[in-house]
Order: sequence, then structure tokens, then C-alpha cells
Amino acid sequence: MPTPSYRLWKKLTPKQIKKRIQQCLKENVDFEQRTILGIPVSRLDEHVFSQDERLLDSSVYLRALVANPNHIGCHTLGDSEPFFAGTHELEREAIEIVADEIFGGVPGEQDGYIASGGTEANLQALWIYRNFFRAELGAAAGEIAILCSSDSHYSIAKGANLLDLPIRSVEVDGATREIPRAALEATVAAMRADGVRYCIVVCNLVTTMFGSVDDVDQYADCLAAAGLEFLIHVDGAYGGFAYPFVVPESEYSFTNPNITSFAIDAHKLLQAPFGTGIFVIRKGWMRFATTRDAKYIRGMDMTLTGSRSGANAIAVWMLLMTYGPHGWYEKIHLLNHRTEWLARQLDELGVAHYRHPAANIVAIAAAHLDAELIERYGLVPDDHHDPAWYKIVVMNHVTVDLLEPFVADLRRLQSK
Repeated sequence: MPTPSYRLWKKLTPKQIKKRIQQCLKENVDFEQRTILGIPVSRLDEHVFSQDERLLDSSVYLRALVANPNHIGCHTLGDSEPFFAGTHELEREAIEIVADEIFGGVPGEQDGYIASGGTEANLQALWIYRNFFRAELGAAAGEIAILCSSDSHYSIAKGANLLDLPIRSVEVDGATREIPRAALEATVAAMRADGVRYCIVVCNLVTTMFGSVDDVDQYADCLAAAGLEFLIHVDGAYGGFAYPFVVPESEYSFTNPNITSFAIDAHKLLQAPFGTGIFVIRKGWMRFATTRDAKYIRGMDMTLTGSRSGANAIAVWMLLMTYGPHGWYEKIHLLNHRTEWLARQLDELGVAHYRHPAANIVAIAAAHLDAELIERYGLVPDDHHDPAWYKIVVMNHVTVDLLEPFVADLRRLQSK
């Protein structure tokens, strides 16, 4: 059960949430009441987007969208554009809850921002660490490499391409989805032989396809033994809002000195609007992404995308405060219960599958399925060209009542 000592994360009533957001919006610039000539921003266009007070009063989130706050920059650093200071505070609170109270950080010792998704958060980490190795350790071209598993999200390959960094992917065991120690050691040895001295590790906290979890300490032990400088970023885009509640004494937290940053998606399990992710990192690291040319931005900018919708940050804050820590714990364990039910049915049928006990994803071997079943239930393959696995993701709408017909149809298929 979650600890009761949460400092910021408290369940609020809808009335309390509405009042707080309205207060923060009032602390932002009011384009009707104040003459603002110098910033290229206004409310959403009233000729297209309704400004009807009755409509906006019915949904504080719609009001935030129409108000159109710009959250450019990183507001945990303290100095940001004053025009939207009110809603910047809500983003700071959301980041503190995630960094301190979900991932075990020391209060005030982490930075972060609401990104456009897990992809951006992963790219932000790669960008920061590449710049650190170059600026602080004098790393030359070819001396920095990205290390990850073959189950890692495609955004890591995208980041390697964008940042012109080599990427070394370690093949996982096909049954356990774990990285074999021997394979990791061989990959690290090959990196050293090729002149790599600095390593950016991307460690998976629940992969998108299988729900598998990497051994973060194995990465650290192996790289330290090889004498390579390394930094570890955790891709918790899918698992960040689940794993800490299922495995409370997890090594995946800021209490682990080997971990420097996390990426978390809010538009998956948290069910925020798409285009909402979270990046959190230890204090002192955001400066390696500061764009010095952004001199007209108060506090400058050190985020990948620059201008961001404050409404997305408000959505994250609303969701966190609506559930509170205990309500969120219950939601995750309900999803976990449904996933366990499905896994038990597959065990009884003798259907080969993979499921990590902390994840609400089940991957089923393609050999047990046919095209009709796959189409009927919207199963997603690991590879559209040559599928070996299909996954079921037990999201909020996926109840046991919806899973039962699938199991019944799968049983009939197995009996043919």
C-alpha cells in the first residue's frame, strides 16, 4: 500500500480542483484586462473556438484550452515567462509529485517538464547526456554510444539518428525477455574494442510490446566492470505510472544512484490527452540542453520542443489530484488483477505467452492465433511484416467481461 506521507499528492474534490485551476488561470495574463503588445500569443481564436461562459464554466479543462497558456521552458528551475506564472505552478507541482513522490526523489533535487510524449522525453535525455559527455568530459566523435535492449522503443533508434550517435542493441532471451549477462558483456566488450568510452544507457521499465523490465543494476555492474563512463536513463513511458505501485521497494527510483532520469507517458495509463509525456531528471542536468540563442525567453529554453500547451500540464495535475495516491494504487491493482485473470486462462489453455507480473500487458505467441481472432479483437503484432507475438493491453476499458469472449473463442480455436 502507498505510504501515507505524501507531501503534495492529495486527493481533491472536483470543486477544489476547479477552484485551484481557475485561481491559477487568473494569475496568468488576461488579454482583455491588460494591454499586452510584446508576445506572439493570445487566447484561442474566438471565431473558431467557443468563448461561451456557460460552456467554459462546465469544464475547467476547456477553459484552460481556450486560455491557451504557453509553458515554454523548464519551470522547476525557477525563472520562467511571467505571463503564465499561475499555470506554471501547476506544472511544477505535477513534476514534483512524479519525481519526488512516485520515483522517490529528494524534494527540490529534481527538474523536469511536461513533454509531448515518451518519445520527446527519451530524446531529451539522449540530447542532455551527449552534450554532457562532450562538454564536461571532452568526448570525441565515435566515443559516445547508446546501449539498450532489442525490446527498446523505436524512439531510441530515432534519437540515435537525430544525434548522430551509434546504437548498440543487446538481444533479449526470447522466452524471458531478459538481457542475458553474457550477451551484455559481449556487447560492452565490442563497444570498448571499437573505441567507445562513454555510454548512454536506456533501461526499459515495461516495454511497449511485451511489458518486460530490464535489470538496471546489471547494466551498471557490467559497465563499471568494463571501465566505461555511463549514464542511465529509464524509459518508463508505459510503466512509469504502474510499476512503482506494484513494486514499491523498486530499484527504479531516484534512490538508485545509477539512475539519472525518467521518461513517463501521461497519455497511456494516466489517460491524459495524447501528446502528453513527462521528463524528470536530477538537478543540474537540464543546463546541458540550454539553448543560449533563446535570449528573448525569460529563463531561456532547454526543452526539445520549446512552446508547449499548458493545458496538457493542467490535465496531468487534474488527473493526479482526482485520484490521489490511494485511488491511483487501487486503479493500477484493478488492472493488474484483470491481467492476472487473463494470464491464468492462457496457462490453463496451454497457450504460450509472456507477462511480467508488474505489467498489464500480455503477449501471446502468434502460433496460437488466427487472422479472424486477431482482427475481431484488435490484437497488435510485434512486427506487421513477420509477426511472432500479438499483445493484449489491459487498459481501463478492458474488463474481464470483455476478456471472457476472447478466451472462449481462443479455447474453441485451440480445440480444432
